[in-house]
Amino acid sequence: IGGGGGRVAAQISEALSARGHEVRVATTGMKHLAATEEINGVTVHRFECSRRREDTCSLPEMAFYLARTFFPTLRLVREWKPDVLHVHFAVPTGAVALPIHWMTKTPYILTAHLGDVPGGVPEQTSSLFALLGSFIRPIWNAAAAATAVSSFVANLARAAYQKEVTVILNGIAGFPPPTLVTHEPTKLLFVGRLSVQKNPLALVAVAKKIRDLAWHLDVIGEGPFSAELQAAIQSAGLQNRITLHGWKSATEVREKMLGSDILLMPSHSEGLPMAAIEALHCGMAIVGSDIPGLADVVLPSRNGDLCAKENLEVEMADAVTALIKYPERLASYRKESLAHASHFDLAKSVAAYEEVLQRAATSAPTKP
Repeated sequence: IGGGGGRVAAQISEALSARGHEVRVATTGMKHLAATEEINGVTVHRFECSRRREDTCSLPEMAFYLARTFFPTLRLVREWKPDVLHVHFAVPTGAVALPIHWMTKTPYILTAHLGDVPGGVPEQTSSLFALLGSFIRPIWNAAAAATAVSSFVANLARAAYQKEVTVILNGIAGFPPPTLVTHEPTKLLFVGRLSVQKNPLALVAVAKKIRDLAWHLDVIGEGPFSAELQAAIQSAGLQNRITLHGWKSATEVREKMLGSDILLMPSHSEGLPMAAIEALHCGMAIVGSDIPGLADVVLPSRNGDLCAKENLEVEMADAVTALIKYPERLASYRKESLAHASHFDLAKSVAAYEEVLQRAATSAPTKP
C-alpha cells in the first residue's frame, strides 16, 4: 500500500529480516488484503481503516488510521516487546508512535519522506502544518534519531525542528545491468500518482510541442487527475501517441522501464523518488523539473536535464527534442545513469538504517 514511501518501507523491512533481525510491520489494511501475512520473513499486521485506494490516502483517512491503529499497535508492542520502532512518515505515523513510546519506553526513529515535513508539498500540506505544528514538534523531539530519504527532505526537517537528521538515500536491490537498446520511435515514460504534486497534465502540454517527432509516451499511475488527463489527451488528438496503463506492479514497472529511453518527471515537488532511482538502474535518461528532490538523482547535462518550473513545458519539450534528434546524446545520458545508479544501492541503505536502529535500541533506557 502506498507510493514510493510504502515501497521503501517494505524493502527495508525485508532486507533487515534477511540480515537476521525479527521484523514486524503495523500498517493500514484494506478489505482485499489479509489481516496478518508473512512476506519474505516479515510479519505484516494490517488494520483495516476504510481506505479506498492503494496508491493514495486522504486527510480524513489518515485521521481514521490514527484512531483505528493505535490500540492494536500498542497491544502488539506490549506483547512482542520490540527493541526499537522504525516510524516511516512523521505525520501521521508519528502520532501513533509517540504515545506508545511514552507508555512502553520503546525508542523510535523517524524516517521522513517529503510530505511529512513542512515545505515538502506545500500545495497539499501547508494548512495542515500551520494548524498542527505544535502537536507535531513533540514527535520529532522524542525520537531517538531521525533520518530522511534525501538531502532536500533532511534540510527541511532540520530547519523546521532543529534536530539532527541523517540522510539515507533510497536504494533498490541490484540486478544485472541492462543492455541499452535504441528504440524507434523513442520511448518516453511517466511513473507516479496522477496528482497535483506529480503535475501529469504537463505531459500533454509537452507532447503537443513535440508531436512532429517520433516518440510514444507510456503513463503508469492512477489518481485524482486520471479523468482530466485522459480528456486532455483526447482533446489534443494524442490518443495514438500516449497510452495510459493505470496502476502496475513493481515488476511490471521495471519491465516497462527496461524497454524505455527517457523518464519524464514534471513534478512540483519530490523527496527522493523511487521511480527515478529505478530509472537509473534501468539505464534511462531523466528529464524533470528543477526541484531539490531531484538534485541527488539527476546530473544536469550528464544523465538528464532539469527544467525551470517557471518555463517547465517549453524547457522539457526542448530537452526531449534534443535527445530525440541527437541519439548519441541520449545514449551518453543513459550510460551515465547506469554509472550513477551505484549510489542508490539497497544494501548500502539498509546497512545505514541498521546502524541507526541498533544505536537507538542499545541506548534506550530499561523498559518497565
